[in-house]
Amino acid sequence: MSKDFDLVILGGGTGGYVAAIRAAQLGKTVAVVEKGKLGGTCLHRGCIPSKALLRSAEVYKTAKKAADFGVDIEGLGLNFAKMQERKQSIVNQLHMGVQSLMKKGKIEVYEGTGRILGPSIFSPMPGTISVEFNDGTENEILIPQNVIVATGSRPRSLPGLEIDGNYVMSSDEALEMESLPESIIIVGGGVIGIEWASMLNDLGVEVTVLEYADRIVPTEDEEISKEAARVLKKKGIKLVTSAKVLPDTLEKGKGVMISAEHKGETKQFSAEKMLVSVGRMANTEGIGIENTTIKVENGYIETNEYYQTAESHIYAIGDVIGGLQLAHVASHEGITAVEHLSNLKPDPINYDNISKCIYSSPEMASVGLTEKQAKDKGYNVKVGKFPFKAIGKALVYGESDGFVKIVANKDNDDLLGVHMIGPHVTDMISEAGLAKVLDATPWEMAHTIHPHPSLSEIYGEAALAVEGKAIHF
Repeated sequence: MSKDFDLVILGGGTGGYVAAIRAAQLGKTVAVVEKGKLGGTCLHRGCIPSKALLRSAEVYKTAKKAADFGVDIEGLGLNFAKMQERKQSIVNQLHMGVQSLMKKGKIEVYEGTGRILGPSIFSPMPGTISVEFNDGTENEILIPQNVIVATGSRPRSLPGLEIDGNYVMSSDEALEMESLPESIIIVGGGVIGIEWASMLNDLGVEVTVLEYADRIVPTEDEEISKEAARVLKKKGIKLVTSAKVLPDTLEKGKGVMISAEHKGETKQFSAEKMLVSVGRMANTEGIGIENTTIKVENGYIETNEYYQTAESHIYAIGDVIGGLQLAHVASHEGITAVEHLSNLKPDPINYDNISKCIYSSPEMASVGLTEKQAKDKGYNVKVGKFPFKAIGKALVYGESDGFVKIVANKDNDDLLGVHMIGPHVTDMISEAGLAKVLDATPWEMAHTIHPHPSLSEIYGEAALAVEGKAIHF
């Protein structure tokens, strides 16, 4: 049994289903093959469920400080089962929304595993898709004009730290915990590790983070990392950087115990649970890449700027191609790929203009080059910084740690990067993203009149600080 389509997409995650919707808008017949649930990692095992739990942790943390605001709360307690129930309710609602969007776009969804076939009676080129259905019914053959591979990624582990779902977890298992541990070791102080560290600490868990690099969130600007470490330590999180975990020392029983090399010494760490957060790896296995000339380098599919693989009719987007493994990036890569295969000549994505967010407490967000990256690229750099402690709304809100840092080119005033740590910066970073897209200068940002009192006032002040002209600090 076979069926023809203009486009078949392998993977119904954020990148895949957005690409499907855009293709349907352009009048194409589209099929999505998804072995799990539509929405993929972001909706079911990543962005949405983790942020739902982070929001619950934020509410709990705020409630514990209610007396500071003149609000007395008696009998304050934590209902983790209710937190999980709320999380799942949000996921279910959004999942239903994605299913509805597929129906609206007349996009056919195949629940199973798609595999790319080589040249056959169906097509002289590789790209025909064999679907192995989840329910075990007979395979179906899909014959597309184009294919988009959007199979995403999964948590990476370390040899010797295999995930058992009980003592040693990845973020997938952590999201399904039925109860909170009293203590946890988090291996990895990157984005995901720090979000979990912040959340669990706010919920009363004793947290130790072991990070191999010499600072946490090492992809962020160094001053952001330093401020994050200061605030997280103040909250009671134990941060151990330059720590080389020794997997062969792992012991499990009444909790977990492991050693790490730190500053020339071997130190031992113990806790009830361990969360391994050392990045993600692309899902390239079992999808038939070996039947094509598609190139895979360091585990990721190689593409050009329009996401074409070595097989020009087969595209790849999202985590499976590496780069910025973010849901909003995958979505726009999917749109670009669809518009390119539709001969609409889209502009390639400028990754320097993409905002990145870390939803810990404090939040962090950035767009563009860090100060070090700018200097390494040869720019003559000037910097403006402004603290939240000088912003009235931050004091009103009760969260005044952090700052905004603007990096600009001293020679022509071009905006190179914006880096933020503090309250609600993940919601505010888009203004900086727009400034980057429009090639705005700090002068133009400074002369955008921000409402008072608001957290966004910090943009104008930080922009003025680039020229040493900040008003309130």
